[in-house]
Amino acid sequence: MRPLAFSTNAFKKNTLTQAVDAIADAGYSGVEIMADVPHAHPATFTADQRAALHEQLGRRGLAVSNINAFTLFADGDTYHPTWIENDPALRQKRIEHTLLSIALATEFGAKTVSLQPGGPLIGSDISRETAGRRFADGLLAVLPAARQHHITLAMEPEPGLFIESAAEYLEFKRTYFADEPRVKMNCDIGHLYCVGDDPAAVIAQMSEQIAHVHLEDIGDNRVHQHLAPGKGAIDFKAIFSALDRTNYPGWVTVELYPYEAAAAEVARRAMEHLRGFLE
Repeated sequence: MRPLAFSTNAFKKNTLTQAVDAIADAGYSGVEIMADVPHAHPATFTADQRAALHEQLGRRGLAVSNINAFTLFADGDTYHPTWIENDPALRQKRIEHTLLSIALATEFGAKTVSLQPGGPLIGSDISRETAGRRFADGLLAVLPAARQHHITLAMEPEPGLFIESAAEYLEFKRTYFADEPRVKMNCDIGHLYCVGDDPAAVIAQMSEQIAHVHLEDIGDNRVHQHLAPGKGAIDFKAIFSALDRTNYPGWVTVELYPYEAAAAEVARRAMEHLRGFLE
């Protein structure tokens, strides 16, 4: 059976310890760690907290599927500081956070660090050309550490950000990192569906570019609102069939961050709905 993970970013009203226990209790094989407050913000995640997490993961039999370094609430909000800010000092904060997240992934055995795809362009005066160059420069600053520790940097296309679609990911990759195996995509199924892509087709056509998969449901209106599996229009049978046909070797992580008020229950129900697609 294909192993499935769940992201702690649905548990922002809970401690990391509570999140890990709930994810294990729901039957998942892995846990995606949110590299931010209130969980494992790398800059403030103490040695004692790290030791406790190692012990808990071992005791509960969970692997770390991915380090999620997308948000940076500790220094800003969901998106800011971004890779493409006009202020170089803010861009440097994003670089430093990513370097610490790579170290966190190395410590806990994750193979990927998922990243925001540059940042939002809506409402800014930043051109696509400038955004692409700044994002590429930021990735170049963290790439040596990723190479050294065998960590893949997985940018996550998202509606409204610099890279929204699979095609925009490919354009950026071919322009700046065509031959770089440590820069790939975090394939968020719902995000692709929102922008009109066929997620199963993307998996089939771009399997070599996919380092990690995020899974959630989305309504048939394609509005970017993460829903529990079974509550929207995503064809999960087609998704898992595509993963199987392409022999995708990585993790699939369920990401349901809007469900903070009932994260444990939603994690359990998501597993119940998806279990039949995993065999």
